[in-house]
Amino acid sequence: MKVLKIVVTTVLLLLITNTIQAQKWANFVREHDEAWFATPEAKEIAENVLLYQRNIGGWPKNIQMQNALTDAQKKELIALKSDTHNITTDNGATTQEMLYLSKMYAQYPEEKYKKAFLLGLDYILEAQYDNGGWPQFYPLKKGYYTHITYNDDSMVHIMEALEAILDKTDYYSIKPDEKTIEKTRVAFNKGIVCILKTQYSQNGVLTAWCAQHDKETLLPAKARAYELPSLSGKESAKIVLLLMSIQNPSPEVITAINSAVAWFEKTKITGIKIEEMTLQNGKKDRVLVTDPDAKPLWARFMELDDNTPFFCDRDGLKKATISEISYERRNGYGWYTDQPKEVLKEYPRWKKKIEAIQLIKKQVVLKEEFNIVVDQSGNGDFKTIQQAINASKAYPSERITIFVKNGIYNEKVKVPEWNSRISLIGESREKTIITYDDHFNKIGLGRNSTFYTYTVLIEGNDFFCKNLTIQNTSGQVGQAVALNVNANRVMFTNCSFLGYQDTLYTSGEGTKNYFKDCYIEGTTDFIFGDATVLFENCVINNKSDSYITAASTPKDSIYGYVFKNCKLIADANATKVYLGRPWRPYAKTVFMNCEMGKHILPEGWHNWSKPDAETSSFYAEYKCTGEGYQPKNRVAWSHQLKNSEAKKYTIENILDSDTTVSNKQWYLRNN
Repeated sequence: MKVLKIVVTTVLLLLITNTIQAQKWANFVREHDEAWFATPEAKEIAENVLLYQRNIGGWPKNIQMQNALTDAQKKELIALKSDTHNITTDNGATTQEMLYLSKMYAQYPEEKYKKAFLLGLDYILEAQYDNGGWPQFYPLKKGYYTHITYNDDSMVHIMEALEAILDKTDYYSIKPDEKTIEKTRVAFNKGIVCILKTQYSQNGVLTAWCAQHDKETLLPAKARAYELPSLSGKESAKIVLLLMSIQNPSPEVITAINSAVAWFEKTKITGIKIEEMTLQNGKKDRVLVTDPDAKPLWARFMELDDNTPFFCDRDGLKKATISEISYERRNGYGWYTDQPKEVLKEYPRWKKKIEAIQLIKKQVVLKEEFNIVVDQSGNGDFKTIQQAINASKAYPSERITIFVKNGIYNEKVKVPEWNSRISLIGESREKTIITYDDHFNKIGLGRNSTFYTYTVLIEGNDFFCKNLTIQNTSGQVGQAVALNVNANRVMFTNCSFLGYQDTLYTSGEGTKNYFKDCYIEGTTDFIFGDATVLFENCVINNKSDSYITAASTPKDSIYGYVFKNCKLIADANATKVYLGRPWRPYAKTVFMNCEMGKHILPEGWHNWSKPDAETSSFYAEYKCTGEGYQPKNRVAWSHQLKNSEAKKYTIENILDSDTTVSNKQWYLRNN
């Protein structure tokens, strides 16, 4: 009887072991309840998890950690502790091991579990790029692995882990200290910024994401031979669900979600489904069949310019249908997905929640947040913007916000030096318009008449502007400024500046300005002046053949005009455009990671018939793209930045140098 009992017990243990080992590790953690993690089996597996973790903090991928290890395998893993090869967050690696250790710690609060969990978190934070993305492997592995990786939801898994830590819920039983939580918050916010910046704009319309994006240009990038630059129906779904989870989303996040949902609706495929058929040799094969009742599908890969689905073999050649690729690739890869259905299911509930939040915000905004409301219909505090500025307190101790309702404000606006800390917030970029029509000959004040032609003049420091359009409607009559900025720490975001010659003048030696997500158009020298200015994610439109910039950078300024991740476009009649010419001899202008249209001349830069300026000025480019980017054909006196040189062009270096401690990172302002 005793022998029989031992045999039965042994058989049961073998059955449990075989059941455990039959499960996939990717699903293992989430398929067990809390009570299971108090069992001896859970503790034994936890020891495996600790053994597989490398000293750097991360784990390799695709390891079935629930499988029993021999003594020889354990010794081998101990010897590999200091090895840094193939450590990754891909396929759920590292984040799922951290979750397992957290569940163990809840049952057995042992220091070794906590230490390993926090080491894993440190690894994730260390692996993040400065731009907010994560590579597939860290330390970096050569090849496509260095791309920002959304593939198989790698970055989403990381962001979900960080979000759970920040929410301070009971999802993780292990709580980092406040210093680590703050690092986690910074990393999560940088990740969201990266997601927003990598959302692909198709003919000016935001769409979705690629499975991987270049870590420098942020553009869609190629991975394996059959994974070409494209829009991804699969990876984009989880990205949108992540964005929807943000409790208090910014307008940029809301726009990203709405745009992606519209793209999912546009690209869904109905009336077909994937079925497996049995071939004569007994093998299974995937085929596409017609079914009017089939649920929507989305292609894994779609063309960047028109969303057409495509398929690839290992030769990297695109095919129009799944039946045209080899049996091996047809059945060894997921070419269609239904994951966006979860986005479309969640979207109405999310939309309703956001509309409720916005309604509450709008009520609070009009009563409390905005000190002054301008409404030309008479329902605000003032009917004109200038009246509101004139009524603002001089040199205020706190920021004064002027909210401008939609309308065309035909007025010449000046923000004097004593009106510092003004925020001018439009109701919408397209419908809140400040316009005037002064120009050089109309002003008639002599050789300096240009500087009086402005529609808007900013002289007060720490000015912030958002969501409106400033234009000079004089037409092609010579110099006519739309915006004249002669103040320090001035920021414009989501604004448009419309004009012809001399549209935007940025002046003031030593002043720093920041233009983000803006649209600027003009003809000749339509961005000019001596201030240090960073233009980021802006669209620059040439309306005729001429010059974009005319910098007059002071001799001792380290930076002049810096354009990062901008898009250079042109009207149809503009085919011969220079990036810039030196208004003054020490002009500095740099274009980095910008997309340049074919209207940009091969030589790129002009010396304004000033040979000496070729040695005193500094004109440079770095890793730009497009037909207009022809570095080999640029004038010999311009520069292509080296990687070491490009690293110096950070927002902190450009805009924070010579800034007092109290004003550091002023460019992070949102209102």
